[in-house]
Amino acid sequence: MTDTWTTVAILLLAVAAFVWNRLPVEIVALSVALALYGTGVISLDEAFAGFGSGTVVLIAALFVVAEALDAAGVTTWLGSLIIRFAGTSRVRLLCLMMGITAVLTALISVNGAVAALLPMVVVSAVRLGRLPSQLLMPLAFAAHAGSLLVLTGSPVNILVLNAALESAGRGIGFFEFALVGLPLLLGTVGLALWLGPRLIPDRTPDTLPKDLSAHRRTLGEHYLGGDALVRLGVPAGSDLVGSPTDRIPAAGGTGVHVVSVQGPDGRPVAGAVLAAGDHVVVRGGRDLVDAFAAQHGLEPGGAANCGLISRSYGVAEVVVAPRSDLVGTETYPGMVTDSGALVVLAHNRPRSPRAAGRNRIEAGDTLLLQGAWSALDRHTADHNVLLVDSPDAIRRQTVPLGPGSRPALAILAAMVVLLATGVVPAPVAALLAALGMVVLRVVTVGQAHRSMAWQTLILVGGMIPLSTAITQTGAAELIADALVAAIGGAGPLPLLAGIFLVTTILGQLISNTATALVIIPIALSVAAESSINPITVLMCVAVASAAALLTPVSTPANMMIMQPAGYRFGDYWKFGLAVMVLYAGVAILLVPVFWPAHVA
Repeated sequence: MTDTWTTVAILLLAVAAFVWNRLPVEIVALSVALALYGTGVISLDEAFAGFGSGTVVLIAALFVVAEALDAAGVTTWLGSLIIRFAGTSRVRLLCLMMGITAVLTALISVNGAVAALLPMVVVSAVRLGRLPSQLLMPLAFAAHAGSLLVLTGSPVNILVLNAALESAGRGIGFFEFALVGLPLLLGTVGLALWLGPRLIPDRTPDTLPKDLSAHRRTLGEHYLGGDALVRLGVPAGSDLVGSPTDRIPAAGGTGVHVVSVQGPDGRPVAGAVLAAGDHVVVRGGRDLVDAFAAQHGLEPGGAANCGLISRSYGVAEVVVAPRSDLVGTETYPGMVTDSGALVVLAHNRPRSPRAAGRNRIEAGDTLLLQGAWSALDRHTADHNVLLVDSPDAIRRQTVPLGPGSRPALAILAAMVVLLATGVVPAPVAALLAALGMVVLRVVTVGQAHRSMAWQTLILVGGMIPLSTAITQTGAAELIADALVAAIGGAGPLPLLAGIFLVTTILGQLISNTATALVIIPIALSVAAESSINPITVLMCVAVASAAALLTPVSTPANMMIMQPAGYRFGDYWKFGLAVMVLYAGVAILLVPVFWPAHVA
């Protein structure tokens, strides 16, 4: 058996294994690479070259960038906008989500946009009581359509532009791609609204994130009852300046309880006197707090400085573990923890009235701790307590545009500029952005490690050798030549239909960039023989290359949504085929309208 047919056989077995869905997709991908090496089709270096490829580096770096945008509250802000304007309307929700996805794709690529918006869409689905599976496939397909809005939306567009310059002597404008991109986006949105509920399966993923959007109110009701928790600034003229921090006068007599005294940096202050610039956190009825502030010349903080959670600080709820070293020790609201970075806001005991004053801790008690977000992350990882909800998860869902949002957005803008101008290769631009997110402390090294979707990276790395083998052995060219040659002289429309068919078949099996590299020279040679405008066939290839919709292995973006949505391998083709018909109509019928096949 020749290498060509060996590659075809391995390809068919891989597709069958993916459809069978009994083996993890990572095992199938790695087995494909080993089978190609074992049969001598590719060398050892080529078998493992996928894991060092620019594609895998690009995807990994984009995961870090997406994690940073999520950690900084950028995706939370986008999600809040979508939920605010969409309300409970499925139509508005899908239109807003898919529109934002397409625009972001035009700026940072298909994979980057899906990686960045994926956490926001999953949390929004949970918050609205919808299954993520009903939103994530429209998300990925909107990204595919968005790749044709501008020149920088996809590497395939750049290949098409270069081929147009060489073959026709003229380029394709930056926004000229939108002539087909906009109809594809609008049509995809329409199909998602019309056919989505029937063709996209309802799947429940193994794990769903917890909705913490109402966490501030929930904790307030549980621990504070009807009281308000307010942070008051101490100006230089206040009569409290110089008072001992543990004996602030007249607080108890007004029905207002001082819970914590914090320095200008937000850290609790203990065993000292109150100074100008400090803050006093008080608890009580809102009217009583306002009267207390007026009495002592304190400055009520704005909305961002009140309550349990703000951009700078937050809360963590912990349960005292059995056999904890804390059992038997004394605590009280306002007590500063041993670290000096957190303060105890409240102490509750199950099936008992709210604990007030000094109380001894028992196993199973809950403590509400407040401090800077970084201090909560660092000091709540303790074997003595069990964390109910991580501060990181609370911050991501309750603090839009957090402290790291400015550097995150600046780095994102710089990455977009690098990608749009092509000053450096795309993997380098994404890697620089990922490094910038870590260096500027938008994310920690640990968060960057945890952001990796290893299933996606292993799948892509394992399947790249198959793409190499299909190209090198001539399997792709054999299939393409046979199909295109059969209809090359039948006229423009059959020719475009043949090019679309060949491109989409290959595009479901290998990357759309590799597909375009194989198809472009073949399509141009047939166009030359048939005296057809090369721009026409090139735009047909661009549209067909974006139609990687039928399997999760078609693109990394399709793979990214598989696990969070709970999809199976065979879940994509039903809705994907409906959208594919739209792509075929645009490639075969609409492309010749804007780029006529016969040029006078």
